[in-house]
Parts: sequence; C-alpha cells; structure tokens
Amino acid sequence: MKWTFWILGILVALIVLVYAIGASLPEKHSVVRVARYRQKPDALWQAITEYDKFPFWRSNLKSVDTLTSKNSFSAWQEVDSHGNAIPFQVLESDAPRHLVTEIADPKLPFGGTWTTDILPIPPDGCIVQIQEDGEIHNRFFRFMSRFVFGYTATMDTYLKDLGKKFGETTVIER
Repeated sequence: MKWTFWILGILVALIVLVYAIGASLPEKHSVVRVARYRQKPDALWQAITEYDKFPFWRSNLKSVDTLTSKNSFSAWQEVDSHGNAIPFQVLESDAPRHLVTEIADPKLPFGGTWTTDILPIPPDGCIVQIQEDGEIHNRFFRFMSRFVFGYTATMDTYLKDLGKKFGETTVIER
C-alpha cells in the first residue's frame, strides 16, 4: 500500500512538471525546413496543390475531403492514420512558386500556417522551403512538441514523402 502512494505521488509530480514546463514554453514558434528535388517547379506545385491526391503519397494520411472555402481559394479536411480530422485552407497562392495554407479550426489545441516556396534550380531541379508559423495552445502538447516530437517532425515527413512520390530520397538541408 505504501508503494502505491509513492508511485501515485511520483506520477502526479511528473504530470505537474510536464504541465509547468509546457506553460513556461512560448505558445508560438517559427521553424523552416528546406529540401532539394530533381523535379521542375510545376511538377512539385501540382503535387502540393492536388489535395485530393495527398493520401496516395503522404504516408500519414488516410483520406482528404473537400470543404467549402471561406475565401476564393481551396479548403479541405485531412484525416490522418489515427482518425484525427484537421481542416485546412489556402490563404495565398502564386503558382508555381508560393503557397500559404493554414489550419482552419481555431478550436484545435494547435494551429498556424505553412508558407511553401518553390525555388527553381536550373536546369530541372528546385528547392522547396516550408516555414511553419505555429501556435500550440495546450501546455501538454507544447511540451511534447518541444521535447518529444520536435517542431519540424510534420514538415520533415511531408518533404520526405514528397520526394518518395517522385522516386527520390529526400535530404532535409535545414
């Protein structure tokens, strides 16, 4: 019985510590990832803007549903491999070089934008740079993002999956 209280006390102390550390971390973050591809910008643009085809090349997606847009751009909902649904919408689009998307549900415990820039490298390659300006409202998720998953995990998976779509092994340069 005495050990049960000790174990329970330690668990409670760990939970309090995780939440305290999470509360001390900034709610907002900004990170950038860069990768090179042996594809023309138009090919990459097509891949990153055909949202209904994401499940065919993105390893962590189960399905994508088209949503009604709140602006003149595209909107869709991604359902990941765990069944979590997240709505997205395009804020800016300048084909084939600049795309800004955002998580379109302010009630989620996280949110933010991805600014994707495609920069050509002659003769037939390009660089894809993604800047995430994110916010994590939940203190536990903030702790997990900072110390367990890392702020760039989703971008890294996305960029590597994009390379696999074209039969390339992607190296994250930054």
